[in-house]
Amino acid sequence: MRLLGRISNINMSFLSIHLMFLALLFAHVADNLLTQANLESKVHIVYMGERQHDDVELITSSHHDLLSSVLGSREASAESMIYSYRHGFSGFAAKLTERQAQSIADLPGVVHVIPSHLYKVQTTRSWDYLGLSSSSPSNLLHETKLGEDAIIGVLDTGVWPESESFNDKGLGPIPSRWKGFCQKGERFDPVKNCNRKLIGARFFIDGLKAALGEPFNSTKYNEYLSARDPEYEEYLSARDSDGHGTHTASTAGGSFVHNVSVGELAYGTARGGAPHARLAIYKVIWSGFATSADILKAFDEAIHDRVDVLSLSLGVDIPLFPEIDKRDLIYYGSFHAVANGITVVCAAGNAGPIAQTVFNVAPWVITVGASTIDRSFPTPIMLGNNRTLMGQAMFFGNDTGFVGLIFKERSVFESLHRCESLSTNDTWVAGKVVLCFTITAGQWLASTISNVLKAGGLGMIVASNPTRYLYQYAGMPFVFVNYDVATQILNYFRSNRDPKVRLLPSKTYIGKLAPTYVASFSSRGPNSLSPAILKPDIAAPGADILAAYTPVPGAENGYKFDSGTSMSTPHVSGIVALLKSIHPDWSPAAIKSALITTAWRTDPYSGEPILAEGDITKIADPFDFGGGLVNPNRARDPGLVYDLRIEDYTHYLCSMGYDETAINHLTRKANSCSRTVISVLDLNLPSITIPNLNNPINLTRTVTNVGAINSEYKAIIRPPPGITVVVKPDYLIFSPKIKKISFTVTVSTRHQVTTKYYFGSLTWTDGVHTVRIPISVRSEFPELVW
Repeated sequence: MRLLGRISNINMSFLSIHLMFLALLFAHVADNLLTQANLESKVHIVYMGERQHDDVELITSSHHDLLSSVLGSREASAESMIYSYRHGFSGFAAKLTERQAQSIADLPGVVHVIPSHLYKVQTTRSWDYLGLSSSSPSNLLHETKLGEDAIIGVLDTGVWPESESFNDKGLGPIPSRWKGFCQKGERFDPVKNCNRKLIGARFFIDGLKAALGEPFNSTKYNEYLSARDPEYEEYLSARDSDGHGTHTASTAGGSFVHNVSVGELAYGTARGGAPHARLAIYKVIWSGFATSADILKAFDEAIHDRVDVLSLSLGVDIPLFPEIDKRDLIYYGSFHAVANGITVVCAAGNAGPIAQTVFNVAPWVITVGASTIDRSFPTPIMLGNNRTLMGQAMFFGNDTGFVGLIFKERSVFESLHRCESLSTNDTWVAGKVVLCFTITAGQWLASTISNVLKAGGLGMIVASNPTRYLYQYAGMPFVFVNYDVATQILNYFRSNRDPKVRLLPSKTYIGKLAPTYVASFSSRGPNSLSPAILKPDIAAPGADILAAYTPVPGAENGYKFDSGTSMSTPHVSGIVALLKSIHPDWSPAAIKSALITTAWRTDPYSGEPILAEGDITKIADPFDFGGGLVNPNRARDPGLVYDLRIEDYTHYLCSMGYDETAINHLTRKANSCSRTVISVLDLNLPSITIPNLNNPINLTRTVTNVGAINSEYKAIIRPPPGITVVVKPDYLIFSPKIKKISFTVTVSTRHQVTTKYYFGSLTWTDGVHTVRIPISVRSEFPELVW
């Protein structure tokens, strides 16, 4: 209003001329921008939902017909089209202008026209830690004959086929149901590089190439791919340049490889969770990025190839998009995979410990958080006064001997991030071991130690919380300590004129004195898209995991440590392959239920509660690890499962208020939402999550007996604090004629103000099985009523 008051005093005719000129100028600029946007072709996915028939050639022809109707000719269609999706669902990827995309979106049978988006990527001890020791004859591993003939599909950065982890010793013929193949490409010969272990290897890059508008290995292309590493070299084939895909594939289904270690640390036998499973590699990630067009094509081909499980260590950043939305096509691809009986396992993300950062939250996928294992690498720190303190490192080779210790006092004007900002210009570190305090999580200090060593420093002692995730510093004289130990070292430094320190090589320690944590980087719930759907579902080892890698510096012997939910995801994928081997008739939902209801909530060896790392270490809750830490041996015999059909997921989409026409195309069924829409709370998940309880709520669950035919279960309720939970009936009797029983859960609150989430559980037990589901409830009372 003050601005308008000033304008009123200006000569209005002069102002009118200027306003008219500006209006014409802006209109001209806007028109040019609109014209440019309409003329610029970008990669779009034309999604058409479930297939109408099984003739794939006819489906592809219909895609060209549709595209030709907009572009004007079959030739233009052929030039524009990138992929035809025709096996698990119908659709295609093509280069289109905005105007062309809109024209196609208006055509009958088209669900969505979606711009292609980018996605990012997110073991010698871990399997023994989970109870799947190869020396134990009674566990799930041996009952399934090591996962024999299960097929694990891995969407990732490809594979290094020469790794010994992909040898096919002891494997029989390739399963006859397998419909895939190995694709020839740069430095990848199907005859030499594929075998009875590595039965499929494909690569999908046309979506990325079309998005860049440049041919492979062009200047622009190489600049894009080498953004992370100037020496990065990519292969136009299924061969892995990054190491990430090789690591995840070998974790899920790698063969036995004895005497593996890194610098004599973590010495043992490397193998995957299902060492006799077959691997099908779908390379969709290039220099850490993948396009939705390429990912969707990989899903389409994997469905055709008849894989049993799909492992995806990738995802989108928050904010999340709805499952039926136009932007996150992992939802679409995974929905069709699950509809075809394929279990889809996805990473939860690496944005923890911040709440509501979990992604891949569709209820039909298994979303995996990351935990530590019972392995540590204690590293002695000897001070000049003959006192020895302990830290954590992956330091191997010769010890430093006694050398100078240096700590640079921070002035009041210096940043709290002084430690992280050390550069090669800090020559005061030369010839000394640097003591440093940081408020940054330890995994983000790789450049710091590199700069210190380049500046002539001999090593670092870093105070950090947590003091783990050491994989980036393997071999380096870089030791993490907690703040208490660091303060003791600082006191020694300040009280001596010539302080000395000696860093000794790390050792490997395994046992109950190394407790289990949910890793600090693991993304946390609650689910920001659909708060009533618990995510993550489960946790698995994902910190400092040793597995196969490309032969790069730090992995000269072909094995390397790595951390992330990318590493925890293939642990669950391998376990799913084992379960699929022993229970081939189980649905993806039944497998997911078996994992969640049997998970550990306490450390497998000490019995102490599993903790969650963060700013403050706490006892882990369902938003940290879902049902808990995966327990494969119990999952093989869960007693009861909470099963779901694809129709149930359709009802969920309806209850979320999504467009019914889009849902109809997704499922290829009319009137998907015509019946009474069920509550999201009634989706038959192995969890109960109520984000806004005020009045009492009744919800329903159904359990299916997969144990002894004649069995009886009673309910054990541990309600969240301040919450009342009543189950009716609270006693279930199964017989040859009664295999499924539904029950009602009534939840009410005694709180009178809005609260945080509180947690409890509902367990069914027959004296042999304990079928536990987590309960998460927040009481919410609106502060204002309009």
